[in-house]
Order: sequence, then C-alpha cells, then structure tokens
Amino acid sequence: VRNAPPAILEDTKAELAAVERELEAMDRDESAGVIPLAELRKETEEKKEALLATVAELEEKVAEQRKIVDRIDELRAQLKAATAPAEEAAPADDAEKKTQGDKAAEAPAEKVDVEAARAALREELEKLRNIKAEDRLVAADVDESAVSSIVADWTGIPVGKMVKDDVDAIVNLEERMRARVRGQDMALAAIAREVRAARSGLKPPNTPLGVFLLVGPSGVGKTETALTLADLMFGGERFVVTINMSEFQERHTVSRLIGSPPGYVGYGEGGVLTEAVRHRPYSVVLLDEVEKADKEVLNLFYQVFDKGMLSDGEGRVVDFKNTIVILTSNLATDLITTTAAPDEELPDYDELTSIIKPTLSAHFKPALLARMTVVPYVPIRPDALKGIARMKMGGIVSRAKAAHGMDLQITDKVIDAIADRCQEVESGARNVDHILRGTVMPLVSSEILKSIAAGEELDKMQLDLDEAGEIICVKG
Repeated sequence: VRNAPPAILEDTKAELAAVERELEAMDRDESAGVIPLAELRKETEEKKEALLATVAELEEKVAEQRKIVDRIDELRAQLKAATAPAEEAAPADDAEKKTQGDKAAEAPAEKVDVEAARAALREELEKLRNIKAEDRLVAADVDESAVSSIVADWTGIPVGKMVKDDVDAIVNLEERMRARVRGQDMALAAIAREVRAARSGLKPPNTPLGVFLLVGPSGVGKTETALTLADLMFGGERFVVTINMSEFQERHTVSRLIGSPPGYVGYGEGGVLTEAVRHRPYSVVLLDEVEKADKEVLNLFYQVFDKGMLSDGEGRVVDFKNTIVILTSNLATDLITTTAAPDEELPDYDELTSIIKPTLSAHFKPALLARMTVVPYVPIRPDALKGIARMKMGGIVSRAKAAHGMDLQITDKVIDAIADRCQEVESGARNVDHILRGTVMPLVSSEILKSIAAGEELDKMQLDLDEAGEIICVKG
C-alpha cells in the first residue's frame, strides 16, 4: 500500500500519457500534410501543461509524506529495539547462520533517548494527521482507511460509506430514517431493530439482512423507506432494485425474474431480478404491490428468504445475503385505517400486527409469511403531514437560494393549508408533491421570470395565503 504509487497519481499520469499520444498523432498528421485546428492543438497543449503541473505537485506531496512515514518507521524501530526485553535475543543456532553483514547491523548501537524518540514520533504522527484526508497519499499503517480506500477503488462506494458512516448508520439508523420518513416511528423502530441484529451477526448468516413486508395505505412512506435504507446502508438511492410485482400476475412470467431456461426464447438475457442483484449484491430489493403477483411467482422467494440465494435460468447462483428485501402491499389497509385512524389512539406494534395477521395469512402461505417481518404503516397524522410539507418546501427554498440568491420564506399558514389538502384525499403524503408541482413551483417560477424580464432584483419573496385561502407570492 505504502510503496505503490497512489491511485490518483497513476490516473493523472495515464491521462497525461493519453494527451501526449494525442499530440504525437497531431505531429504525424502535420507531417502527412493534414493540419489540425490551431485551437485544438492549443487546448491539448494547455491540457498537457496542466497535467504536468498536477503530476509534479502530486509527486512532491508523495515525497514529503514518504519522508514523514520513513521517519515514523525509523523512530518505531528505535523504540522497539530500546524497549525490547533482553530475553528475546535470537537463539545461538540462528545467530550462527547470519552473515557478517547481519551481525554488523546488530552491533550495539548508540543508546536511544526513549522519551525524546517518543516525542519525535508523536510529532511526526501529528504531521501526518494534519494532512487533509483528501490530500493524504501515503499511509503509515495498513489500517481500515487504507484497506477501505482500495476496496472503494474496486467497488465505487465512497470510503466514508464503508467505514465510519457504515457503523454510524447502523447505530443511529432509526433516528436518521425518521429525518426522511415522517409519522412512522413505530414502523421504523421495527425495521431498525432487525437490521441492527443482522449487522451485529446475531441473525442466521445464510439469509438476507432483512425481509420486511410493509403493509398499509398508499402515500404513507413505504417506498420512501426503501429509498432511505438504500441511501443510509449502501451509499445512495441508486442501490434500489425495484420490481413492480403487478407485472407478474401470470405464472409463466417467473422467467422474467430469473431468466429463461436453455431452449426457450430469451435464454441468455438474464432475469430482471437476478441480473440486477448479481451486478449490485449490496442493495435494497423493493418488491412493490406484492399482493398482485401470482402465488406461484411468490414461491420463487422461499429460496431467497430462507437461504439467501436464488438460481437463475442458466443455473447460476445469485447471492442475496447482503440485500435488504422490502415487499410493499395494500392488504389490510381498511383494518389499519380503522384501527389507527388519525383521531384515534395509536395501538402498539404487536397489537396492530396481530390485528392484520389474519388478513395477510389469507393471502400469503404461512411458510412464506413466517419468513417476513410484518411492518404496519399507519395513516399519516396531521402533525407529520405538516412536517413532510415543511421538509419538501425546504427543498424549494434551498434551490431558490442556490439558483437566484433569493430568500424564499414560507408562512405557517401555507404549511397548514398544504397539510389540510393532503388529508382530503387518499393519496396521503404523495399529494404534497402534487401540490408543490401543480401550485407552488409554477407560482414561484412565474414571479422569478417576471422579475428577470423586468430587470428587477428579487432578493426576497414570501408565500402566504390570501383571504380566499389560496397561496400567493408577496415580493419583499
């Protein structure tokens, strides 16, 4: 790790070599009578100069850091020799086998001032620590940072996501999920418990990290939970494999999930599920509207839930042990809505789960249901809806500030009005996005464009309600 050239230096040198080859090709073209564009040559030469400067800067940093690391090694060796017990001397037989050079090297050295050496070592280590993480090119030790940096180069997952953030995400998973998924504290607590148990090694090793059946009405945060888990656990929402199970209502469609067997149309193309997980084994697998899939299709998942693996149409085994499988369903929605209505006292997790279990058992085979953790999602309460509206509005405020330097203020009346409108329809929190796209963003963008067209500076704008309860823009 230490003696190998840093990846960034190798990459920069490779880029420089490519630019030099490009210039050589231009020279050959000129010799053949083909004159390249002057602008292109100038741009390429400037790029070469910039890369040469970058390489020189990186090599200088590497040399400086290697000097520090070599000094650290020297001081550690001195301290080790000075503090080693006398009885650790090498056996006589081994000593006889050593060359004269070895014996000379082991001749009594000048006595080391241990305290001074320790102080010098601390100073050199402090120098290394003071180098910014992104500028650190040489490691003094092969520690978790060095290893994770190499693995990050292989996988594309940022280093922070593989060490510190990974542990932090597990420990504070519930709290961090609540920041994005509002009004479902009970459900998030159940999910966090299972994931922590899996990551601590207490769950059976040959199963996915978690298999969750999220049950409840639409627009209450089931899909957002999957996206949030992918972001916190695996480094981004792109690590979600989404399968709409309503497309698998016929028994024969199972081949689309795992690929066609030999001799059938589509053989060799792979399945949408198995190929996605084979290429991204660390991911959240989201099986949306699972109740609409044919029951024979669902039988396919016994192997996934029980053994953490699945054979595709070509017989290749795909590993699901590092996935989190989330199934969503609208089954038992009426029961959940009645039992956990916004104006009723919220039952606890065990009570609500026991109420909806008979409905789920009527649809899923007991053996399959037993392999899932049932997580009920309740209708979103007014306070949570206001929190969601405020969070979504915050995104618009940030974008307005970044794009136009404008201070966009939102009154509490506007937040309350959006939350009230969401309670009038069955789409739940999804209606917040509908209102923002259909009302708020067109209103704000219109005022911004009018100000730009008129040559006016728009430093401040406030969204408020008029007497009729409609959202209006008030320029500051």
